[in-house]
Amino acid sequence: MLLAGDVGGTKTHLAIFSSPSEIRAPIAEATLPSASYPNLETLVQSFLAQISLPIERASFGVAGPVIGGKATITNLLWEMDEQQMQQALHLPVVKLLNDLDAMAHGIPSLNASDLYTLNEGQTVTHGTIALIAPGTGLGEAFLTWNGSSYTAYPSEGGHADFAPTDALEISLLQHLLQQSEHVSYEHVCSGIGIPNVYRFLRNQNETLQEPAWLAQQLAQARDITPLIVQAALDTQRPCQLCIATLSRFVSILGAEAGNLALKTLSTGGVYIGGGIPPRMLPFFQTGAFIRAFQRKGRLSEVLETMPVHIILNTQLPLIGAALHGFANDK
Repeated sequence: MLLAGDVGGTKTHLAIFSSPSEIRAPIAEATLPSASYPNLETLVQSFLAQISLPIERASFGVAGPVIGGKATITNLLWEMDEQQMQQALHLPVVKLLNDLDAMAHGIPSLNASDLYTLNEGQTVTHGTIALIAPGTGLGEAFLTWNGSSYTAYPSEGGHADFAPTDALEISLLQHLLQQSEHVSYEHVCSGIGIPNVYRFLRNQNETLQEPAWLAQQLAQARDITPLIVQAALDTQRPCQLCIATLSRFVSILGAEAGNLALKTLSTGGVYIGGGIPPRMLPFFQTGAFIRAFQRKGRLSEVLETMPVHIILNTQLPLIGAALHGFANDK
């Protein structure tokens, strides 16, 4: 029995699997609010207290860099150590890996029903694969062919410097630099970034007014990102400010996905993961993402041939963590 987890700054999804062949059918699973627990060990113990299964090992994808078997959640004050967790959970094997590394491990297991294709392109067999995923933060990873299978590599590219592509984005960068000495892509292209873009556009453009009903909802919410997304997708009373926010979000994400594709030469395809993209497919269907993705000057033709897919299967980080656990159980 393997305990696998997708550990994020907002929530943690845990599940127990019996074998790689049944990777889409966990024996038991639960989603718990991360911030309600002092550490991962306590959260896992709370989950295990509700079941009675002989767990033999564990594998956790965590939203932060993993170095030497230790990790810190980027957007949550948790510190994790494989050896300490082995002792606390009484397990002989506990593995930690970056959440995008976990998601990347699951990409080879995807099928057509798990994907929404933005650009069919021309897949090069065994070509490098790129992964970018906006969730609470912005994660990036890539996979290369080792001669017999794909090997996943983590990255912290989401924290690289935000590079504006037009005058409005230059103003956005200047605005955010007044608040922070460093502005990364995560600051404008993630769950924590969407409010930054929203507030900037609200203050920048007098024609984009914040509706009174939305202002009231935002004032009462701890996390305003879901409200912005809902208001943009509301066909009954669409909010033009929210629509402009998500349109800009998609364009910025497309530009950075193109940057990642160039840096890794992702002829095997570019995959868009994370919890946000599947919720706002209409904004990807406008073509804004692909236009920004392919707008790379002399290298635009290279980007035009690369397949681009949105991952619809939100269980992929958990599946990838489980596959990693079964492959590295010693």
